[in-house]
Amino acid sequence: MSRFEELTRKVDGFFARVAVRHGTDMQCDTGCSDCCHVRLTITAVEAAAIRAHVTTWPAERRRHLGGGQPQTEFCAALDAAGRCKIYEARPLVCRSHGVPIRMRRGSLPVVQACHRNFLHTTPDPDCVLDQATLSAMLLAVDAEAAAARGEAVAEATETGETGAPGGRIELARLLADLATF
Repeated sequence: MSRFEELTRKVDGFFARVAVRHGTDMQCDTGCSDCCHVRLTITAVEAAAIRAHVTTWPAERRRHLGGGQPQTEFCAALDAAGRCKIYEARPLVCRSHGVPIRMRRGSLPVVQACHRNFLHTTPDPDCVLDQATLSAMLLAVDAEAAAARGEAVAEATETGETGAPGGRIELARLLADLATF
């Protein structure tokens, strides 16, 4: 199992634990796309996982990834019914949507969750995901994968090269490319 797969399983397990413990205050369900009103960029290791997953699909299914209209305010992976086309290989940020997340707003730490969740209870402290820790872990896994491929993370980060280790890849562009593969 790769480090990225290990990390996604941990985040999925965290989400499941929060849902079990706070199920009545978690409104996340198939077809809810409130968290998907965003254009995403992803790391190279996330792109590789999506690419590996999608390339196993039949050509007809892949063709639907490109979409017809330009994605402006919605995630490129979202279908017309509000479902994720790449759910099994979705990026790490998508796996954490819905759970309470500790992040920084200016110099202050805040805890935020989906506006539909935690309306009646306060999440247990061990049910709050730390965004800085998760981001650091993802970047470390991305850097390790790049090193395994023999790529120089420092150079890519300095140049801001998109798609290079340490850089970001537009999900919409990746899916459009995979639709024509």
